[in-house]
Amino acid sequence: MHSPRICTVITSGDLAALKRVEPLSDLFELRMDLVGDGWQEIVSQIHKPWIATMRDISHRGKFAGSEEERIIKLLRAIELGAGMVDIELDCPSLKDTAKRIKSSAGCLISYHNWYETPPPEQLSIIVKQQLAAGADICKVVTMAGDIDDNLVVLELPGRFPGIDIISFAMGTAGTLSRVLSPLAGGYLTYASMDKTGGSAPGQLSVEFLRRIYGTMA
Repeated sequence: MHSPRICTVITSGDLAALKRVEPLSDLFELRMDLVGDGWQEIVSQIHKPWIATMRDISHRGKFAGSEEERIIKLLRAIELGAGMVDIELDCPSLKDTAKRIKSSAGCLISYHNWYETPPPEQLSIIVKQQLAAGADICKVVTMAGDIDDNLVVLELPGRFPGIDIISFAMGTAGTLSRVLSPLAGGYLTYASMDKTGGSAPGQLSVEFLRRIYGTMA
């Protein structure tokens, strides 16, 4: 089992904060839609691997342009150093978009359910759909209704040996899964840059996660 891998989410152009959390982070996710037009300046200050993500309004992001414009910006991020691009499972022309990304970077295909945690069998079907579309990494994120939902998402990576899967639940009830996911075979867990809140409900700060994992060493 690898040591817990933490991906810190960049949601603003705060370079001082980026420098502060970089030693605690294994990699970053650059939320281009949240950072805004200055995201290109942030890129030159990232000295660890990073994932490019740009959510549109339909996926609770802030990008309001066309789908083709969004993909062009994501491909531009690859040119500027992104080693991975996150696209949604319901992305239009998914296979074609994945192919364009995979010509020069890794492709992470994500599924978010903001309302519930579907049954295990349904989550397995989602992973198979992601793999069929060309995912190098499959990301399955649900909303926890109660503590039992943590087990549903924590068991998912074990259903697909040898496949890189990110799987956890959002919300207060899902916080446990965020901590345990990389210990249960998940590829990584996400963290916020500080404790004022991150890009999704229940996201913990990278400092807090590092402290937790430090007690397990």
